[in-house]
Amino acid sequence: MNSAYIYDAVRTPRGKARADGGLHDLTPYDLLSTLYQALEQRTQLDRNDIGDVILGCATQSGEQAANIAKTSTLYANWPRHIPGITINRYCSSGIDAINFAAMKVMTGMNDLVFAGGVEMMSRVPMMSDNAAPFLDLKLASKMGIYMMGSGADLIATRWGVTREQADAIALASQQKAAHATDHGYFKSIIPITNAIKGITVKHDEIIRPQTTMEALARMTPSFADLGSKGVNAAFLADFPELKEIVHVHTPGNSPAMADGASVLLVGSKKAGEKLGVKPRAKISGMVNVNDDTRTVISGCVSATGELMKREGLSAKDVDLFEIHEAFAATMIKCQRELNIDDSKLNVNGGCIALGHPLGATGAIMTGTLLDELERRDLKRGIVSASGAAGAGTALMIERL
Repeated sequence: MNSAYIYDAVRTPRGKARADGGLHDLTPYDLLSTLYQALEQRTQLDRNDIGDVILGCATQSGEQAANIAKTSTLYANWPRHIPGITINRYCSSGIDAINFAAMKVMTGMNDLVFAGGVEMMSRVPMMSDNAAPFLDLKLASKMGIYMMGSGADLIATRWGVTREQADAIALASQQKAAHATDHGYFKSIIPITNAIKGITVKHDEIIRPQTTMEALARMTPSFADLGSKGVNAAFLADFPELKEIVHVHTPGNSPAMADGASVLLVGSKKAGEKLGVKPRAKISGMVNVNDDTRTVISGCVSATGELMKREGLSAKDVDLFEIHEAFAATMIKCQRELNIDDSKLNVNGGCIALGHPLGATGAIMTGTLLDELERRDLKRGIVSASGAAGAGTALMIERL
């Protein structure tokens, strides 16, 4: 079995998922084409050596439909023989794309693979694919499928997370993200020019550095109305020990919608030798799980725990964790169950502050983890993300 290495990682800034966002006027093809070109220039690779392109995308509709992993290569004028495949494991898709690329390299199927994800939520809104399991209440009830925010409030209720605790997670995320941006820690960002607005987007747009606990406390819970329409009753029937569902999640302590893309170059040792490029890290562990569909977005916790168990590690053995801030209560559950110290977890902020471009998030987080391991001269890190329906994916990397 071959080893799989990460040779480079690039991403766009995360843009506000609104018409006034810095990336909104661009198509997902524009973002990916810019990243493909950046990886080519940084590694001097020969396009003809690319064995596959694997991208995560959660809402494969409109501009993101028709296998964007393949069509984006055509848009970028790459050789037509290069294949591509687009995958969807909800919000963990970006990590899954990297894992699939690693598996192809490890089995010898390919020597060089582009892997990452894309999501332009301002142009292709969440649910614009009319996903029946989320929109058809009868079908959702039969499957036990719940919306992400409802699952987050169930986590808060079962684990005793207060509104103040949830808001404290959000405030810390904002403060860490602002600090990292001010000090230039996000090295993998490739500036994106938007000629329509006449701007170049160089930094993540969604961070709110002036956030305070007082401002967060004034926000109204987002999912109480949804709960009153039958979701709370279903939860209470499943968990009779609960007297009520506590709604603590607001726009301030939930992941922010965003536009963005990220691509990593994953390859074999032989591919690196041909390129004349040293690998930045080795992919040393991968796992998929599916946690309780009712808590919906707790998969990142289960995946991280399962990966450490398989590798015989505890949280003390891992230098840094980049774990999907899938609502504030999930992070509190994560720390309680996995005993991860604050000094190791999402040290440069998370999706609550930085934004969550669904299928791209996992790949963005992987690049962020690699950047920070290098900056601190550390060795081992784990990145994990949750998806809908309890999905969870984790990946461990080690610097060489």
